[in-house]
Amino acid sequence: MVKEDIQMLYSKLKEGIDKRLSEFRKLWEKGDERDIFAELVFCLLTPQSKAKVCWAAVERMKWDILLNGTEQEITECLIGVRFKYTKAKRIVELRERFVKDGEARIRHIFEGFKIPEEAREWLVKNINGYGYKEASHFLRNIGLGENLAILDRHILRNLEGAEVIERMPKTLTKRKYLEIEERMREFSKKIGVPMGALDLIFWYVGTDEIFK
Repeated sequence: MVKEDIQMLYSKLKEGIDKRLSEFRKLWEKGDERDIFAELVFCLLTPQSKAKVCWAAVERMKWDILLNGTEQEITECLIGVRFKYTKAKRIVELRERFVKDGEARIRHIFEGFKIPEEAREWLVKNINGYGYKEASHFLRNIGLGENLAILDRHILRNLEGAEVIERMPKTLTKRKYLEIEERMREFSKKIGVPMGALDLIFWYVGTDEIFK
């Protein structure tokens, strides 16, 4: 995609994009902590699996299994999710950290971070199964990371097509991730399309919808 195509799509999709980003922000500002936990789980499931399949699995678990179910019950809900046994174990680990007496408690951890990058580093270091992509995705989905890049293969392919990067990297080290993220930020400023909107536009190109 050339920059003119992206700008045209932004103009066309701006109302829907603004609505979606507003919903993300409201989740953090006013939403139920269970919904924030659901986003944490969703982003844990997404590596090598389709986003809609992962969200369907989260919806299937709400709320009893997600907050109180056994590892086996969780596994049975992960229909179509790759590495479901490993991910079910990791959901149980998440629950041990963030759910107390059947209630999710997450906000207090992230209220202490001054910038999204600090929160992202904490997630990468403390959540088993989270890399920079998953941490950025979670923070964006709860309204705390609109200026972070969610660098999955789909986004990288679009960045390559827009000549933001020369080629898709074979692996993404921390250094490479942050380097591409900065290039994406510069491109975002250059074409006048916010980072959060740019990500949703690239998703729209492949799916014809604004999802999450």
